[in-house]
Order: sequence, then structure tokens, then C-alpha cells
Amino acid sequence: MTAPTINGTRYPQPIEALLPAARALDLPEGEAFPSRNRLMREFRIGAPKAGELLALLKAEPATTPADTAEPDATDPAELPVAPEPAPLAEPDPTPAPEVMPSEPDAEVTPVSRPNTPTPATPARRAVVWPVVLLALPAFVAIWSGWVGLGGLTGFGVVHPLPGIWDSFSINSAITLPIGVETYGAYALYVWLSGRVPERARRFAKWSAIASLLVGALGQVAYHLLEAAGVTAAPWWITTAVACLPVAVLGMGAALAHLVRTHD
Repeated sequence: MTAPTINGTRYPQPIEALLPAARALDLPEGEAFPSRNRLMREFRIGAPKAGELLALLKAEPATTPADTAEPDATDPAELPVAPEPAPLAEPDPTPAPEVMPSEPDAEVTPVSRPNTPTPATPARRAVVWPVVLLALPAFVAIWSGWVGLGGLTGFGVVHPLPGIWDSFSINSAITLPIGVETYGAYALYVWLSGRVPERARRFAKWSAIASLLVGALGQVAYHLLEAAGVTAAPWWITTAVACLPVAVLGMGAALAHLVRTHD
């Protein structure tokens, strides 16, 4: 809105000339008088003059331009246009849900929604007890094969506590089935569990396959030597079997460290 001027200029204007224009300003709903900042902005006047103009507006009785104007003295097109009233908001035809008072002993029934997915029924775990039946005969065959091969390669009865418990003896051949087969089963579990870092899973995979292959070759070697009536295994079989406890210790320690890493 262009501020009214005197003689078409914007030089300082008297309060009396600004009063009608200030009275005709469009005010927001709920405000009876324009603010001092708006008077300063609309008429390019300073704060003292705007305060004086605002005091005059508040001092005079609230009258409309139609009440003060003489009949046919002012062109109707020049009168300020009253703002159109804002349309009333139509009420929402949807009734609000009725809230029933809660009873202490009332059972709450959940209300299902059309788009709510139904929780899947947890699948029943597969039983593992048949593995015990499968492992018993395999344990007997593997144990006897490794102990027999150990006897052909120099493993036998030793006294691990000389001077402390001289009567205590143990057959060192049992270290072969305990070490090789136990590590193979553990590495297989780590590989298939899916709960270890990728490096540990990759190491467990290849070491489990290697351990099971070595176990199978050990069984084959024992049965071939036993069928041929050999009482002492060849040197290369003895060398390989003698290195198995050390290899199992190294692979077991490495796998244990890899399982605990987070890199």
C-alpha cells in the first residue's frame, strides 16, 4: 500500500493529515489499532511522530469512515474495502470413537487391522538326538582305527608322570582320534553356525574339510596296512601321523583367536 502524501510528495506531513489515513488502514482480525512500527513503515515517519499518531487514534472514539463521511461527499470506490470474513470450518462428519470406561476385570480383546501382518508361527526345531545314534558306531570305528594306526607308527603306552606317579600310564595313540576328529567336528560347527567373523568362518571351513579328509585317509591307511599284515607303517605315514597332534594344536589355537576377533 502506497503511503498517502501531501501534494504528491513524501516530505514530512502533519499529524492532522496522517490521522485519516491511519484510521483507514486495514487491520488484522482482533486488532483495534495499528502498531507503532506499522505507522512508521506506512507513512515514513519517525518513532516519536508514530507514537503521537497512535495516541491520537486511541484517544478518539472508534468510528468507521461511513459514520464520519457526509452523504455523497466521497466516492464509494475510494472507501476502504472491509476484508471478507474467513469461511467457517465445517465440522468433521465422522463421529469420534466412543471411549468406554475400563473395567478392572474386563478382558482386553486386540482389534486386528486389515494391513497388519500376522506374525509367523515359529518353526519347530529339528531334533538332534539321532546324531547320537549315528555317532556311536562311527566313534567305535574311528577310535579303533586311529589307535591301531598309532600303534603301527610308534604311538603306545607311556608314563607321563615319572617320579610323581610311576604307576600311571596312558596310551598316546588316543591323542589321534581325540585331536583330529574333535577339531574337525568343532571347525565344522564354527563354519556352519554363521555367528563368527568372515575370516574365522573361512578358516574353519577349509580346516574342517582338511581335518575330515585327513581322518578318512588315516582310516584307509590303517585298514590297508592291517589287511596286508604290516607290523610297522612306512616312514612317510609315520611322519605324517606324528605331525598330526602339533597341526591340530596350531589350527585349534588359530581358530580360537579368529572367533574372538571383530576385525
